[in-house]
Amino acid sequence: MGRHRGQVAGTALVVRAADAEEVPLPRSGAFGLLADGGAAGVNRLRLGAGSAGAPRHFHTRSTELFYVLGGAADFLLGTEPVRVAEGGLVLVPPGLTHAFGPAPGGGAELLVVLTPGVERFGYFRTLGRIQHGLAGFEELLPHQDRYDVHFPEV
Repeated sequence: MGRHRGQVAGTALVVRAADAEEVPLPRSGAFGLLADGGAAGVNRLRLGAGSAGAPRHFHTRSTELFYVLGGAADFLLGTEPVRVAEGGLVLVPPGLTHAFGPAPGGGAELLVVLTPGVERFGYFRTLGRIQHGLAGFEELLPHQDRYDVHFPEV
């Protein structure tokens, strides 16, 4: 599938569902890669019941928005646990450590927007390989600045 770059000034970006690259995750999950960099990085994330979700991390340059399309997700925002059901929104400012995953007993589907956009499709592809045991988490560590995803426990 093609790589969908973020919007360039004066142009629109249109990504049809059939054109979005899908990165499979365990437990029937997947990243649907929609826009990479530019004004916004956008993906549709499906997390199956029992999925690990994302470990504690933060972004230094970007705000991250999560819109819950389906199911419910548990977020850790700093030290505050929050459950957000379908139709709810979470907006995480730069510097706030956060983690998320599906609420126990069910899955979650999220629209995730990072703005300004950071080219992160490579990050999501690597996460897919890690989740399937084809790569180790340490493969991401040298790229924390590049992808603006920083892991405080590492």
